[in-house]
Amino acid sequence: MVKKLHQLIFKSFIGPFVFTFLIAVFLLLMQFLWKYIDDLVGKGLEWFDITQLLFYASARLVPLALPISVMLSSIMTFGNLGEKYELIAMKSAGVSFRKGMSALLFFILIISMSSFLFSNYYMPYANLKAGTLLYDIRKQKPALNIKPGMFYNGLEGFIIKIDKKNDNGVDLEGIMIYDHNNKSGNNKVIVAERGSMYLSDNEQYFIISLEDGHSYYETDASTRRNENKKRPHQRVTFKKDVLRFDLSGFGMKRSSEDLYRNHYAMMNNSQLLNSIDSLHSKIANKATKTKEQLDKRLGKDSTLSKNTYTELKDLSIIQARKQYAAAINSARSNKALIENANRDEDYREILVAKHLVEWHRKWSLAFACIVMFLIGAPLGAIIRKGGFGMPVVVSIFFFILYHVLYMTGEKMVKKGELLALEGMWMANIIFLPIGIWLSYKASKDSNLLDWSYTYYRIKKTFTKQSTS
Repeated sequence: MVKKLHQLIFKSFIGPFVFTFLIAVFLLLMQFLWKYIDDLVGKGLEWFDITQLLFYASARLVPLALPISVMLSSIMTFGNLGEKYELIAMKSAGVSFRKGMSALLFFILIISMSSFLFSNYYMPYANLKAGTLLYDIRKQKPALNIKPGMFYNGLEGFIIKIDKKNDNGVDLEGIMIYDHNNKSGNNKVIVAERGSMYLSDNEQYFIISLEDGHSYYETDASTRRNENKKRPHQRVTFKKDVLRFDLSGFGMKRSSEDLYRNHYAMMNNSQLLNSIDSLHSKIANKATKTKEQLDKRLGKDSTLSKNTYTELKDLSIIQARKQYAAAINSARSNKALIENANRDEDYREILVAKHLVEWHRKWSLAFACIVMFLIGAPLGAIIRKGGFGMPVVVSIFFFILYHVLYMTGEKMVKKGELLALEGMWMANIIFLPIGIWLSYKASKDSNLLDWSYTYYRIKKTFTKQSTS
């Protein structure tokens, strides 16, 4: 009987879990797109590049989507069982709430371990792919888009303005082109009554065919040759002219992934620990070298001896000033050396903190799946509501609190205000006792929203105090 109950609970859980997981990934992906929408729009990206970016970005969001999907599906599952009085039937048959939770606990442990393995082995690869692709997209030139009445400067060395573009997107009217390749201002201008624009067969060149126009060229007085001093301004009339623009700069150039492999977000936990050891060694070596440099500069004990004043008194004013200036310069140089060493150490310490954040993130988000289950399952049994109404509200409320605590702890670690162990586990440490307490309340059939007993105890306490 217990086995059938476990199968019933598992089947009730797996459907909402998959559905809520996909929704969570989708919503987080929309947040990612909203963040980088300005870098993606107007670049003329291929569908393959967009799909690739979304795929790797989605992979980065999996460890964050798992905890909220576990909580929401747990509340929905046990809330639905409570709403249909199936939990009461289970308890009347001798199956406690804890045994009902144990039906899913093993599966949640598998999800938690899978989350860690995914974060440790696949997510660094996804971060590398997504980060490199996003960097290449952000530095790519905007797509060729010439609009009527607006100056277009996307083609290097040229500014183009058209008065009208026909519906076919090819035929143009009122064309004006400024040639700035000589970097001497608006000295060369091409004007045409009409024309057309199109791409070459291999799409490597953008071609503008001009008809019935003029080319104006004004020579610079400083570089004007003797033979054309009398003709500083030239005008050439043409019936037809063709301009070709190279589009090689508009194609997305892929960067080498080796440039980003040493970033802490692109490493697994073993690589992070090795990198942290390397940073600690660099910090120690820098401190040793700084001490050696100071010892060489100071040379001897800087404590003033009794004869120092006498020695300075015997010097002339000029010699004393030279000694004073040398001492000031030496002190300033030593101060600069120490400040530079401190800045270098602070930078490396912050870098170590960021490495530790990534190391703990993989474990803490995996453990968060267990914490969210310990909160979601008893909450569902207590509120006894299934579906997407109350469970969604409650789960979002708890997850927002968890996420705020998690991000606050992460920022404090990166600023050096907390240790990585404290900051990255702060949310789990706070929410774990809440989950245990809720599990206890649910196992005792306590109504979390019924405050009548608490009100009775408070009223009784105040009544005794007033009587005495």
